[in-house]
Amino acid sequence: MRIFIPIVFLVCFSYSAFSMTKKTDSLLTVLKKELSRKKIYDDQKEIRIKKLKTKLNVTPKNNLEAQYDICNKLYEEYKVYQFDSAYVYTQKLLNISKALNNIPKQYDSRIKLGFILLSSGMFKETFDCLNQINTHLLSDESKLEYYSIKSRAYSDLGDYNSDNTYSTFDQTEAVKYIDSVITLAKPGSFEQLYHLGNKQVITRQFQRPSPYYINLLNHYNLTDHQRAMVATGLSFFYGGPFQSEPRTNLMIIGAIHDIRSSTKETLAIFKLGQQLYLDGNLKDAYTFIEQAMDDAQYYDARLRKIEIGAVLPLVAAHKIITAENEKNRMENEKNKFLIYFLSIAVVAVLITLVSFIVFIQLKRLKVKEGIIEEKNIQLEKINDKLSEDAHIKEEYIGYFFNLISGYILKLEKIKRNVERKIAIKKYDDLLLSINEINIKKERDTLFYTFDHVFLKIFPNFITLFNSLLKKEDQIWPKDNEVLNTDLRIFALMRLGINDNETIANILEYSVNTIYVYKMRIKAKALVPSDQFDHKIMAIKAVDTLSRS
Repeated sequence: MRIFIPIVFLVCFSYSAFSMTKKTDSLLTVLKKELSRKKIYDDQKEIRIKKLKTKLNVTPKNNLEAQYDICNKLYEEYKVYQFDSAYVYTQKLLNISKALNNIPKQYDSRIKLGFILLSSGMFKETFDCLNQINTHLLSDESKLEYYSIKSRAYSDLGDYNSDNTYSTFDQTEAVKYIDSVITLAKPGSFEQLYHLGNKQVITRQFQRPSPYYINLLNHYNLTDHQRAMVATGLSFFYGGPFQSEPRTNLMIIGAIHDIRSSTKETLAIFKLGQQLYLDGNLKDAYTFIEQAMDDAQYYDARLRKIEIGAVLPLVAAHKIITAENEKNRMENEKNKFLIYFLSIAVVAVLITLVSFIVFIQLKRLKVKEGIIEEKNIQLEKINDKLSEDAHIKEEYIGYFFNLISGYILKLEKIKRNVERKIAIKKYDDLLLSINEINIKKERDTLFYTFDHVFLKIFPNFITLFNSLLKKEDQIWPKDNEVLNTDLRIFALMRLGINDNETIANILEYSVNTIYVYKMRIKAKALVPSDQFDHKIMAIKAVDTLSRS
């Protein structure tokens, strides 16, 4: 573990490009070796876990304090290793602490639950869990852990939101809570220095490398997990165009120590794969990003799986293209040699050349015919789509023009009524006139009209929608409904309204609620999530169905 202290020092302060490149190659060799030993480290952890489980099984049921201590140790083994098992032991900690009627232990258990929920990417559940804790009843040590998780939750949420409206608030909250951590931490401790460096990351103070992280790496006896976190954090300070070498080296060091500590909830190896991809090292980039995906799936880090899933296909595609280009280059060299050899027999070459030209022309002709046929099919699909869109617009324009006309007549009637009462000075009756306007009833009328018009255009929508779900997960309107909220969201999507914010405004829900509705249904679908939207858009309107 200690051999990397001078390496990190050189990463931070060396200016020799050749030396840095050589060091990167050396570190990559170490990382690949550690990847091959990954199962050994995991097996060692499994042995520790097995011993703790055996000890828990033989602990008397009435010795709740001993059971709590063992479950706590099992949680520590699982918390960055496997979400499901960590969740099981946080629940056991909660149950035991309740049986002990020990409020501080209950809160400590909830703090641990909040940590793994956040690690799995479940932001709402994390905040719901942490908000049940009364911080006034926590010890300083528990407060430090609580504020640390709260700061990370807001910081991660700000990165996820990535906008000027919500991210600013999230960053402010993250800084507020991390300041509380720094205040509570013992001066000069790992916790204080680590969170001082983390505050620089949150506030984007990357002007120079963090002295707190460097101090930790060079002068503190860190665990493998701590060293991985600090090295990964320090890598963010090397974001300049000419700092890819130290940035890469720090990510490699973080990945090495994540493997040694059997950490599956890890960021270093994913960031390393992205960096190597940008540097053009496609082979290693693909290996490390694929490993990051394996770790995320093993831990069940939902948000991380989405992030990696967006990058991995790009790297794989570039890797395949590069290999194909190399294959084409070798093929071209072979063709040149063949042409040179055949040039000895001029007559044979001429005959072959003429035949080859004829063959190429015929091949091109076939290709063009294929293109024309493909374009015709595409045009036919486009025409069907345009016809369907025109039909939908005709139906909705007619219905909603009639609806709007009705609203105008109502407004005119109300206006005349108000003018008449003002003219005769019956001011008290004005409120009665206004109360005649029932907004909820009008909105229900709007939804009722929308639902009936939609089902007139897409009469098979509900049946085809439910064919994408298991029988027990199918969504059918109740007797007093035409469409319910779940169906109405995807009905709007079928009409081409894909923006969550627009759907939220129409249905009077929050954007986050619409997102959760969509994700919950897609998670239960019989088809992969990325195909679900395509299946919805493929549902035909009634005129299109009759033509086909």
